Amino acid sequence: MSEPRKFAHRAINDTLLTRESWKIFQIMAEFTEGFEQLSQIKPSVSIFGSSRTQPGHPHYQLAEDIARALSDAGFAIVSGGGPGVMEAVNKGASAGKSPSIGLNIILPHEQVANTYQDISLNFRHFFSRKVMFVKYASAYVILPGGFGTLDELAEILTLIQTGKTRRIPVILVHSPFWQGLLEWLKNTLVPEGMINAEDLELFKLLDNVQDVVDAIFNHYEYHGVGPQADDRGILL
Repeated sequence: MSEPRKFAHRAINDTLLTRESWKIFQIMAEFTEGFEQLSQIKPSVSIFGSSRTQPGHPHYQLAEDIARALSDAGFAIVSGGGPGVMEAVNKGASAGKSPSIGLNIILPHEQVANTYQDISLNFRHFFSRKVMFVKYASAYVILPGGFGTLDELAEILTLIQTGKTRRIPVILVHSPFWQGLLEWLKNTLVPEGMINAEDLELFKLLDNVQDVVDAIFNHYEYHGVGPQADDRGILL
């Protein structure tokens, strides 16, 4: 009978430990700069979508039009700062009346900051960047995208569901793209008891620019603008 396999523990290299400890200051710097830059810019809407969507694609134009309309309505616009839908978002916002903000992530490939940003912040860490998307957002607007877009969607729905951030509008744009996801949530996760049927009310599927703008304003007419006083201790 063979011996059970065991993981070989190695001594911690002091040089590596020191290098890892210094990353704490890098992370702190990202949070500090983000808080200082974004805390003065309210209200804002965070808009997401694929980095691979090309100019001329209907989703690119839709993102640009939504960002322009929300910017003209008084919302600062926050995107991931890169190409594709993110570029379209910043382009539309920069043509509007409110600030255009990009939260760029430093990657070995794909992500290059677009040129339509009034405020551009660079992040090495996804988790600090994600906090900035959520903390100051009055709404989330999510266009078709890949893993990164789905990650942002899951993040905000989890935070709202668990009461870690206030209830804000979460709008999925272009319902044909999202319909399959909605059916899976409704027909698999709800019957399995993994989410409640009421959780499907945490987001809306919409298709045109004015409906997105109206949904955000209607939400705040019904729910009010800010969190309740006894909620503030647990909110991001």
